[in-house]
Amino acid sequence: MAMQFDFVDLRLFSYVAEEKSLTRAAARVFISLPAASMRIKNLEQSIGVPLLNRSAQGITLRPAGETFLAHARQVLQQVELLRSDLQEYAQGIKGSVSLQANTTAMTEFLPHVLSQYLAQWPDINVDLRERPSDDIVRAVLSGATDVGIVAGSVNTEGLQVLPYRQDKLVLVVAPEHPLAEHDVVAFEDTIDSSYIMLHEGTAIYSFLKRVTDSMSRPLQTRIQVGSFEAACRMVAANAGISLIPESVAKRHATVLPIRIVGLTNEWAIRDLLICVRDVESLPSFTHELIQLLLADADAIPVSAIEPTPE
Repeated sequence: MAMQFDFVDLRLFSYVAEEKSLTRAAARVFISLPAASMRIKNLEQSIGVPLLNRSAQGITLRPAGETFLAHARQVLQQVELLRSDLQEYAQGIKGSVSLQANTTAMTEFLPHVLSQYLAQWPDINVDLRERPSDDIVRAVLSGATDVGIVAGSVNTEGLQVLPYRQDKLVLVVAPEHPLAEHDVVAFEDTIDSSYIMLHEGTAIYSFLKRVTDSMSRPLQTRIQVGSFEAACRMVAANAGISLIPESVAKRHATVLPIRIVGLTNEWAIRDLLICVRDVESLPSFTHELIQLLLADADAIPVSAIEPTPE
């Protein structure tokens, strides 16, 4: 059986798996939707088996599609390595690091570290993406990203993990809100309040949705905003309450009229972990990024990078 497909097909299929949407995948490879649909159809015909399940809820991979995706990502990763190595001669760029992180790490901890890193490694590019922790683990396992920063509650089996930071989720409320009288409350006692949330697709939204789904009690979301700062400003205007990392809350409480209320729930205390597939196989510039993360002022001290026993 002669299989006929090109790198565009591989990249398109990888994006379809990631986006669960042919429309968004087509946009990422800069082709029209009909052209993308035809490429996927020709790909399945060339291979001889269907790769995708299509439904009103979106696109999912069949078992054959999962196998094809794993190989496609390996091929694309090797092509990217080849491109990066050759680009060293053409443009002076010596490599790139792909890093995925949850919302807290992305907004609070990484900007300072990455600024330092890019200054020290001017010839290295960084591909930074925000993802839910479960998605990050899958991306690291599959080789789709080099380094992940995840919440410690996720299953990291098969990866090497390093303790990074500890943060906790807290409520922020307006001073006149009834909850402002409490130092701590149980999350269950707040679920009927009007909440201000980050948009769907953010890591913290996905985490809280899993929490409320397990309780079979949806949050009363009144407003969705694009940042923690916007959430705090809405809280200050008494438009609702919000659940955000304590590090964020403390910073904004110095400039906005908001009160911080702790949570009694165990899941509110979150360990952040750095995860990689194989420390020893990482290039020196990626290794250096991890060392900078660990050396950051508030990181959990780690003297050296060591694989965590499974």
